[in-house]
Amino acid sequence: MSDVITKTASESRLRVRYAETDRMGVVYHSNYFIWFEIGRVELMRQLGFAYRDIEQQDGCYIAVVDARCRYKAPARYDDEIVVRTHLKNVRESLIHFGYQVVRESDGTLLAEGETTHIVTDANMQKRELPQKYMAAFKKAVRQR
Repeated sequence: MSDVITKTASESRLRVRYAETDRMGVVYHSNYFIWFEIGRVELMRQLGFAYRDIEQQDGCYIAVVDARCRYKAPARYDDEIVVRTHLKNVRESLIHFGYQVVRESDGTLLAEGETTHIVTDANMQKRELPQKYMAAFKKAVRQR
């Protein structure tokens, strides 16, 4: 997997594995949410921090409270896909990501989606995102 960031949109490249497809040879719908997570984690890494560090060093968790996906065209086994991830909005305790999944070979939009996350502590109590992360997220939203 190779990753690139352009302004605030991260691009993660993946190849569809056989295990991700159903009997019809089409990617099973729930795999798109796994791909969204890959894109989200890579975007954070490219903004200068790892999600693991947010949890381990700051006791801060980013829990999914809403996830949506609109399927446009089927992805199939061995397709190379690009997951484009960007920040849509960020507030003190809420982060909103957007995604596009595109087939590399022909540029076909396969799916688009979004996830909304609430920032919590280890006890799942709402808290504010530490300032060092907030600054990076806000800068990424402004550059979009």
